[in-house]
Amino acid sequence: QVQLVESGGGLVQPGGSLRLSCAASRSIFSIYVMGWYRQAPGKQRELVASITNVGNTNYASSVKGRFTISRDNAKNTVYLQMNSLKPEDTAVYYCNTVPSRGNYWGQGTQVTVSS
Repeated sequence: QVQLVESGGGLVQPGGSLRLSCAASRSIFSIYVMGWYRQAPGKQRELVASITNVGNTNYASSVKGRFTISRDNAKNTVYLQMNSLKPEDTAVYYCNTVPSRGNYWGQGTQVTVSS
């Protein structure tokens, strides 16, 4: 069983930055494509960024140019650097494999962008 623990969320003003981290209980990042997902109130969960085991990345159009996903396989950690944050980025952020595995969902980390 793999546990994924997200951290780094918080309250930030529009235009601000946050760095999210996702730590895995065991080594899976060298095997799977990893992604950051988010779910805003009343909306479906969406994939916003992904990274392959060799470092190729992909982004949703809504975050492209503002968010950067990275991974450290040795630390079993995936990161999401979020810059130029907007109120519409407010959501609970989760990491998981791509495609997602139901038993890998963690509790997520809340990101709130508000003045």
